[in-house]
Amino acid sequence: MLDQIHLLAAVTVLGVLEQAYFFLQVIYARRAFGISPPKISGPPEFERIFRAQVNCSEYFPIFLALLWQAGLFFHQGLAAALGLLYLYARYCYFTGYKASSSERLTPIYFGTGVLWILVAASVLGILHFFLSHYMGLNILQLLTA
Repeated sequence: MLDQIHLLAAVTVLGVLEQAYFFLQVIYARRAFGISPPKISGPPEFERIFRAQVNCSEYFPIFLALLWQAGLFFHQGLAAALGLLYLYARYCYFTGYKASSSERLTPIYFGTGVLWILVAASVLGILHFFLSHYMGLNILQLLTA
């Protein structure tokens, strides 16, 4: 079983480490700009870092669910590769947003595209499972016949 999920687990750990890095960036920005919790407003530089971290945190559960569904029901290697692309896009989004709010756009669009591919892989994999498990239809055999 572990050989079927090890890549997904590795990407998950990398994602958690990335989230921790984003959290630390907010802590460092709070110290640099003298903004104590629970305040969330301050200079634009702080607010961009804070917003980038919050946005990344909001999308993280969606990413994890899609990563694991696509990996378990469609293909672990493809899902893991897409997961790495998504994490890279999120890193570019964070660093771009930190520099300027306009520099976040290209990475966010790219990351959203990766999420949609994970959605498609999840849906196709789950559909294939239901059709083969409950109706006895093997789509892959029908397509190759």
